[in-house]
Amino acid sequence: MTQPGEAQPGDVQPPRSMDELMAEMYTTLREIAERALGRGKGLTCDATDLVHECYIKLSQVSAYQGLPRVEFVALAATVIRNELVDRARRRSAKKRGGDLARVTLHDQAAMGQDAPLDLLDLDEALKKLATLDPRQARIVELRFFGGLSNEEAAEILAVKPRLVADEWAMARAWLKRELSRGLGS
Repeated sequence: MTQPGEAQPGDVQPPRSMDELMAEMYTTLREIAERALGRGKGLTCDATDLVHECYIKLSQVSAYQGLPRVEFVALAATVIRNELVDRARRRSAKKRGGDLARVTLHDQAAMGQDAPLDLLDLDEALKKLATLDPRQARIVELRFFGGLSNEEAAEILAVKPRLVADEWAMARAWLKRELSRGLGS
């Protein structure tokens, strides 16, 4: 029997502060950032800088504090993607169409790419995919930018892991075709 004031089984825990959540998730977010940066190829920021930018953006909205770990990582994947795309756009604007920031996919072989991808091309392709199949686009974001497994992505999307695996394969094939067309034109 529990005493008054003690947590009861099934009690909802109070949301953690953003500082507590970030301290708990820092290593995970750094790993995600390192993968998203392609281990530094072509971008001037490092993983620490990217995680700090992610923290600043996430800390501005208190609603994120009570999220389960996997949902927080999914949200961070979106923030990291947006930050990388913003940086690539700024760099492109500075160079007036010069050498765009290049980012490699952490699973290039799975995406069917041997060379680094242009982040702006990938972002445009993902936007196009989102109009055709929003779930596939979200799966790419969760797997590529978030580094989530099929099981973790399935939990976020409330579908079976097998469906995520199948749609991940279809999305990779579609992106490979779409990016090849863009490179060939």
